[in-house]
Amino acid sequence: MADRTARVTRNTLETQITVSINLDGTGQFESDTGVPFLDHMMDQIARHGLIDMEINAIGDLHIDDHHTVEDIGITLGQAFHQAVGDKKGIRRYGHAYVPLDEALSRVVIDFSGRPGLAMDVDFTRGRVGSFDVDLFSEFFHGFVNHAQVTLHIDNLKGKNTHHQAETIFKAFGRAIRMALEEDPRAAGIMPSTKGCL
Repeated sequence: MADRTARVTRNTLETQITVSINLDGTGQFESDTGVPFLDHMMDQIARHGLIDMEINAIGDLHIDDHHTVEDIGITLGQAFHQAVGDKKGIRRYGHAYVPLDEALSRVVIDFSGRPGLAMDVDFTRGRVGSFDVDLFSEFFHGFVNHAQVTLHIDNLKGKNTHHQAETIFKAFGRAIRMALEEDPRAAGIMPSTKGCL
């Protein structure tokens, strides 16, 4: 498979963000975003997806975390779209169930070229520490729109909000890893009857 890396910088009046990824990495992660709980979740994607990831962000955190979290999702999605390339030979679909104590989440992803998010998560609290969990949907919307993927996220069980979030992000990383693996039976083949994705 070709080199599957990308480095994307996105600058707006609200945020300045740079994301570097290697889809065929070992799960190395570095981050400086000013949003510690999001950094913790990004680390789950890297470790469980075996993706090397570096994120640097400067945002208007004096207002709140919204612009920073959403724009990291957008920039990460742009980096994935660039790194994945023409998609020939990949599995395309990935899924994972991940538990953490009482919490259980399922994530299913399709590198379809068609952005779509179906997220069914009833967080038991509105915040983890100072982090507003409503921002997770903003992150994932930004990601799917720019990675051009279809993404289904379901939290099936959970009482602890931290555990709910962590199972989602671990499952997200593992679903991505499955979808982007090289399929040895389909080397060089486009995984679509349309001939393109």
